Amino acid sequence: MPRFKKKAKIFDIAITAVAGMVSVGVMLYAVFHFGVREAWSELVLNLFYIACLVMIWMYFFNLRITIHQFNYWCSLLVGITVLLRDILFPPPLAFYSLHLVCLVLSVLLLCMLTFFYARKNWESYTKRNLWAICIIDILIATLYNYDIYLEPINEYTNYLLTEIWIRPTITYGLVACFVTEKRTANQ
Repeated sequence: MPRFKKKAKIFDIAITAVAGMVSVGVMLYAVFHFGVREAWSELVLNLFYIACLVMIWMYFFNLRITIHQFNYWCSLLVGITVLLRDILFPPPLAFYSLHLVCLVLSVLLLCMLTFFYARKNWESYTKRNLWAICIIDILIATLYNYDIYLEPINEYTNYLLTEIWIRPTITYGLVACFVTEKRTANQ
């Protein structure tokens, strides 16, 4: 039985999960198409994304995952992907200033996620703080998207455009779940 009763919330989570699964499927195809030697980093990131999607489904259907486990592990996995893709191994961008803005936003996002898991009483986190996590992730993806259009189009372009939007999609689903739990925890 699904955890959520409102149709809008069920729709949010379902769209997140379906969009995330399709995006991850496209990226797994890209890994096999271009070869593991060339696309191994995408395979690693996709393992983290798949784990998040599995936990979203487990959480949605009340399957052996508590609210605290869901919040901790999904936030941790998203934080690891921010650290790997955006901070430690950032993609080469057309302009150095664009690279610096993306790096600053990525560090800010990682700090916000770290602060979120460090709080013992995560229910006290406000909706504005939760949506800020999602908005910053969408901003990072938008800047990467802009950079891709500045670069010459090649065979990787469509896959890069898909990969950039996986994490913001998952972040949106996580924030939708956190906002719901915030409401139910305080009622």
